[in-house]
Amino acid sequence: MTVLRSIALFVAAALFEIGGAWLVWQGVREHRGWVWIGAGVIALGLYGFFATLQPDASFGRILAAYGGVFVAGSLAWGMVVDGFRPDRWDVLGALICLAGVAVIMYAPRAD
Repeated sequence: MTVLRSIALFVAAALFEIGGAWLVWQGVREHRGWVWIGAGVIALGLYGFFATLQPDASFGRILAAYGGVFVAGSLAWGMVVDGFRPDRWDVLGALICLAGVAVIMYAPRAD
């Protein structure tokens, strides 16, 4: 159950961080205005909150593992929201990152 909770928290964090960054991007680059930028800043703050809910207490471990989730999640966001089509190298890179997440977060430890 702890692993499932951790994965769900990573997914929620990714939605808030990637979504927040996308909203800021839309506000600035696509000239949608301050409301979009403000919503993005709020979403980015919520990302930080969700990261603190991970069961592991190590900030460095959580953020290092989350980096892999961010890579894969960013490609998925681009596919769903912007019509981006990753090539095989994008997919391979994301899978390598997710393997790193699994090792960092869920490998058995003696401590």
